[in-house]
Amino acid sequence: MQRRTLLSSGLALGLPAFPALAQGTPAAAPAGPRRVHALSLLGDPALPADFTHFPWVNPDAPKGGEITLYALGSFDSFNAYILRGTTAVGMGNLYDTLLKESADEASAEYGHLAGMVELPADRRGVTFELREGARWHDGRPITAEDVVWTFNALRQHGRPFYRAYWADVTEVVAETPRRVTFRFSTEENRELALILGQLAVLPKHWWEGRDFSRPGLEVPLGSGPYRIERFEAGRSVAYRRVADYWGRDLPTMKGTANFDLMRYEYYRDATVSLEAFKAGSIDFRTENVARDWATAYDFPAVRRGWVKRDEVRHELPTGLQGFIMNERRPLFQDRRVREALGLVFDFEWMNTNLFYGSYARTTSYFSNSDFAARGLPEGREKEILERFRDKLPPEVLTREFKVPVTDGSGNNREGARRALDLLREAGWTVKDRRLTNAQGQRFEFEILLNGPTFERVALPYIQSLQRLGIEARVRTVDPPQYQVRMDAFDYDMTVEVFGQSSSPGNEQRDYWTSAKADENGSRNTVGIKDPVVDEIVDTIVNAPDLPSLTAACRALDRVLLWGFHAIPQWHSRTFRLAWWDKFGRPERAPKRAIGLDSWWVDAEKERALAEARRAG
Repeated sequence: MQRRTLLSSGLALGLPAFPALAQGTPAAAPAGPRRVHALSLLGDPALPADFTHFPWVNPDAPKGGEITLYALGSFDSFNAYILRGTTAVGMGNLYDTLLKESADEASAEYGHLAGMVELPADRRGVTFELREGARWHDGRPITAEDVVWTFNALRQHGRPFYRAYWADVTEVVAETPRRVTFRFSTEENRELALILGQLAVLPKHWWEGRDFSRPGLEVPLGSGPYRIERFEAGRSVAYRRVADYWGRDLPTMKGTANFDLMRYEYYRDATVSLEAFKAGSIDFRTENVARDWATAYDFPAVRRGWVKRDEVRHELPTGLQGFIMNERRPLFQDRRVREALGLVFDFEWMNTNLFYGSYARTTSYFSNSDFAARGLPEGREKEILERFRDKLPPEVLTREFKVPVTDGSGNNREGARRALDLLREAGWTVKDRRLTNAQGQRFEFEILLNGPTFERVALPYIQSLQRLGIEARVRTVDPPQYQVRMDAFDYDMTVEVFGQSSSPGNEQRDYWTSAKADENGSRNTVGIKDPVVDEIVDTIVNAPDLPSLTAACRALDRVLLWGFHAIPQWHSRTFRLAWWDKFGRPERAPKRAIGLDSWWVDAEKERALAEARRAG
């Protein structure tokens, strides 16, 4: 599950521990339904039922002021939930979710729109009771019917992700105006209640007479702390804080949503947005380009102290970012070919010459977590893999997976030699400096990118491929066009990010399973169709405890790595932040997020900055 951790002691979702079964002794009778203020897969939630605010926020943070942020590309829709259209950033500010995640805990959600959660003894469902007084911006109450309508609309018309994520939900029923129950097909999907807690509820009455499946720029009705005040299609959108927001005093909201106005300005690429930040048109920036972080922030406003910078360490699992090959293309269906393409990717040279040594090489689909495969399989993981021994490459059970390592000199002869050997085994030979197969077809493909930033990574890689006789080329398109092509699986190779969490689960179906390989818009961007992967994903989803989940994730990790479905790139354990010095922020950041929603405009700092800039 995204952003979750499964419990190791047998406690799940606040329910009693699973009963121990002694030989010849029947299990204890299950307890009755339990009502809780929060859900956690890590035992008891860290915060009690009477908590007043999240521990990292300043509950007395002043409201007011404006913040200008940036986005890349453009937008043509305010419907964030469907496959069509490009959604404006910031739409999450418009809607309330049933529960709200704690950015300080690995797996906890606290009552937000729903003030109480009821968990049945058989674990085959969950009930949410909506808070009295919860209302839409037009003053009408938020009801259980809104929840039912939202769930059904998303499952029927929303992105394919929802159908995969909610596959084990059989029914949703509005039992009373404020009580809604979801029923499950299994008691084994331990995370499903928390997944449903993430549901952003939409207004049924506003959508009646409108086509939910179509994108559009009609300003939607919301219930959250902000509403859209104005926009210029494709160029900017501004959100105004709702002064009489119904949930402003909830413990999940105290100290957050402090800016009166949040404005997003769109730019065509990251370089232009950086220049806008330097000029003071943007107030806050996260820097994802190591070269820019090292070299581009020596400008007058930084030297004068008007712009501040910080690296904030986080505890998020980092998943895997890498070049992926579209295995729907015949060119990439041979495992030996995919391995060969990875052998000539020279991370060590790139890290030294492009990234100023700031990154660590990614070696797992579950990097920076205990779910990453390591050493040789043993224990429960080995038991899982042994079931598929005759369907797996022998290396999965006999060798530790390691990414290729070079000396960083840029002269990767050993990698090129091994790659050519594998390509010859796969039927490719070099003729007149071109790699061709027995039919005379050349080995050539396109690397699709959504902006120029990654061109400096792709071009050195292309040079390495040329030494093998492979003709690769870069195709850079704008983000909306890129998303359309990704949704239609219209690419040869691209850069993909498989985000992971503290409790992998239902989202793995969308990432890897055969059922999603041909469903446009799914996250199975590689196009994997492997019955072994399908079965291991089911084992992950239905894992009864943390040791079982860990073993299943490590098994999946090992199978994916030895399948050479991606060329792993790199990751960082810090957020790089830069901002104009007009903000106050809490004494610490949450462990698992930037926490910008808990910052505020400091009136004295803003005034001093304005005076300094006028004088300067």
